[in-house]
Amino acid sequence: EVQLVESGGGLVQPGGSLRLSCAASGFTFGSNDMNWVRQAPGKGPEWVSRIDSSGRNTNYANSVKGRFTISRDNAKNTLYLQMNSLKPEDTAVYYCALVVGSRQMRGQGTQVTVSS
Repeated sequence: EVQLVESGGGLVQPGGSLRLSCAASGFTFGSNDMNWVRQAPGKGPEWVSRIDSSGRNTNYANSVKGRFTISRDNAKNTLYLQMNSLKPEDTAVYYCALVVGSRQMRGQGTQVTVSS
């Protein structure tokens, strides 16, 4: 059974930083591309970033490019999202996501709130 457990969210002031983690189990983590997705209150899901299985290739939504960095440690089965220069519009629940065919599997999410 695929399990994805996100952590590291919290309340941070604008301009601050957070590092999210996602512990993965139940599948061959090192063989799969991984994503971060977020959902703000009252809005639909927004794709944030993707990293390939090797960790060498990454993609970002324009809204976070230059501020967020996705990475992974395949030895630890863990996905990360380093978020810098946070803005109030980054407030959302953040999920790590595994996409297999047309199916997207997510964890329970971690809340990130950016507010002064």
